[in-house]
Amino acid sequence: MSKINHILQNSPRDIPILQATFGLERESLRINSDTHKLAQSPHPECLGSRDFHPYIQTDYSEPQIELITPIASSTAEALRFLQAITDVAQRSLDQAEYLWPLSMPPQLTEEEIDIAHLNDDFEYRYREYLADVYGKILQSMSGIHYNIELGKDLVQLLFAESGYSSLTAFRNALHLKLAQNFLRYQWLLTYLYGASPLAEPGSLKEKLEKPVRSIRNSHLGYINHDDIKVSYDSLERYVTDIESCVADGRLIAEKEFYSAVRLRGSKHNRDYLTQGVTYLEFRCFDLNPYSPVGIDQETLDTVHLFSLALLWLDSLEQVDAELAQAQELNDRIALSHPLEKLPDDAPLAEITEAMQAVITHFQLPSYYQELLEKLCRQIDSPALTIAGKLYQEAEQDSLALFGQKKGLEHHAYAWQDHYALKGYETMELSTQMLLFDAVQKGIHFDILDEADQFIKLWHGKHFEYVKNGNMTAKDNYVVPLAMANKTVTKKILREAGFPVPGGAEFSDKDSALRYYKHIQDKAVVIKPKSTNFGLGISIFKEAVSLEAYEKALNIAFAEDSAVLVEEYIAGTEYRFFVLDGQCEAVLLRVAANVVGDGRHTVRQLIDRKNTNPLRGQDHRSPLEIIQLGEVEKLMLEQQGYSPDSVLPKDVKVYLRRNSNVSTGGDSIDCTENMDKSYKELAAAMAKAMGAWVCGVDLIIPDKEKPSTVKQPRCTCIELNFNPSMYMHTYCHEGPGQAITPKILAKLFPEVSVSSDGKN
Repeated sequence: MSKINHILQNSPRDIPILQATFGLERESLRINSDTHKLAQSPHPECLGSRDFHPYIQTDYSEPQIELITPIASSTAEALRFLQAITDVAQRSLDQAEYLWPLSMPPQLTEEEIDIAHLNDDFEYRYREYLADVYGKILQSMSGIHYNIELGKDLVQLLFAESGYSSLTAFRNALHLKLAQNFLRYQWLLTYLYGASPLAEPGSLKEKLEKPVRSIRNSHLGYINHDDIKVSYDSLERYVTDIESCVADGRLIAEKEFYSAVRLRGSKHNRDYLTQGVTYLEFRCFDLNPYSPVGIDQETLDTVHLFSLALLWLDSLEQVDAELAQAQELNDRIALSHPLEKLPDDAPLAEITEAMQAVITHFQLPSYYQELLEKLCRQIDSPALTIAGKLYQEAEQDSLALFGQKKGLEHHAYAWQDHYALKGYETMELSTQMLLFDAVQKGIHFDILDEADQFIKLWHGKHFEYVKNGNMTAKDNYVVPLAMANKTVTKKILREAGFPVPGGAEFSDKDSALRYYKHIQDKAVVIKPKSTNFGLGISIFKEAVSLEAYEKALNIAFAEDSAVLVEEYIAGTEYRFFVLDGQCEAVLLRVAANVVGDGRHTVRQLIDRKNTNPLRGQDHRSPLEIIQLGEVEKLMLEQQGYSPDSVLPKDVKVYLRRNSNVSTGGDSIDCTENMDKSYKELAAAMAKAMGAWVCGVDLIIPDKEKPSTVKQPRCTCIELNFNPSMYMHTYCHEGPGQAITPKILAKLFPEVSVSSDGKN
């Protein structure tokens, strides 16, 4: 042990002391929102198979959901993932259900609790055994497990200074010291984060005379019976004691050992002796009902600092005796009144001084000093702790109404901006939607490059790389390049016999201006050669003046080095979404517009329309904010208005001629009422390009007249290699079509992915 003591004190200040990986596990009960009683419905079918689901499973009972994050390189990333899987879980529930936000269950009986319907026979029998030994109600207490592994570089540097000859032995000694001191000072976490002060009638075998700090972390909570004695004096004793309990039937399995901290990293404890402990699991956290995910960022980082302070402190000398005293202290604090201060015999100065020493020695950012100062304020004023706050919420010795209120609030929050994925709102919306489906069905994901919207998906040994939600290996490299080049696209389609507009390409402005004499009496479209999202496009439905033509050229050349000047095709533009040879959705996009009321200016009408919560920026919302830039002003001028014109009542003006949603247009789902001949034509065009997925933009003068080979009755103005999927799903008008589940089903046919409905 002596080699472990003072190892941090003797370490250089610049070692990566904060390096660690983290994982979180959250348990919650599903509650019926009509009765506010335990849900009797089965585990949501839309969540796929819980036999392999890595993120969303059932815990003890059928209505008890367990949410599991993958290993994350920071607390922020772990919390972000927990936000996402909580969001998916909430939105996957029956509409009449929500997740209970408290650790203590609402009022319930043993008969109401249905053991999880698991296919694994041992797991089901294990839960039956737990019901007999501990009772079903005790199993219904829920909480959060905090998993931490010290960073590999950090451990290696500490190992080099330790004098140990074996890295495995050193890791074991380090983790054992951390576990011992965690149990020694667990009472501080119970004080700060205890959040189970009350139990509903019938929940406990022992009646409480007053509200307490944490039932769950007391002897009334989810702990083993008194005959389960496991020593932390040495790793060998720890392993042997658990094995002895299993051998003589006191435990049915090693995982039944319910300490506040467990050594983790191998399926069997004995493997730690040879292969080493990988990480620790802290199991003492009640659900924080004030957070939609049950825990917050400050708590995660305070516990990380607390963990480092445990390594700063010396190892215990009389391990078992001192831990027995610590357990008694923790029980007293857990069962103390929520507004009662820490007892005088709590070794408070030891742990807070160690936390301060870590901050000072390693010159941690000021954020950690602020965390410690907040902790000290909570120590001085118990009303600032979670249990202290909850005590103020209690009504007639019950938190039932508060739990119902907070549970419904969190459920409503999950459905706020329901098109987005909580935690990943900075990503492009189509990617967020695909990630939602991946999480829901248990397909693993990793963000390879967030700024570039590049992700990795995998199930078992099968993996796929996806960019922007639908660009995959299903399309070969050259296809997106061809579709990005509008000249190439037109030539390929024309050679295949499909109608495309005539026009000319220019790589300099002077040549384009000289072309004006050829089109001065015609309606034209000026657009960049290789851009997307409708950027830089100007449309003139009537003869264009030279001045307006030059302005349009300037706008187009600002987006690309080459510009197309094409004939304007009269009719209505529709976007057809084609996936693997099948048209899956059709959208009418109405150009950005406002309608007058006789009182407000165009500028004011734009501002009012932009208040729609579906409108945002940078493809993170179903509809885009309407801009008032040079293109919009030019379009207004063409219609005889300026931004400060007051529009007469019911007069509609268009701010763009191109109808892209990405430039402020409205989306209208036309999938069901579009003649199938046009859908088949769009799919044939995509096939001619060799595209697995693409958006086909058709101008159709009269969609009531079907298309034929001899009379297509439409013109293709563009193929889009990166078609936005969200605008087909969350429409300004119409039911919308779910595209991302179909993408996922094509990529992972071995996983059952429903394509019915939307997130």
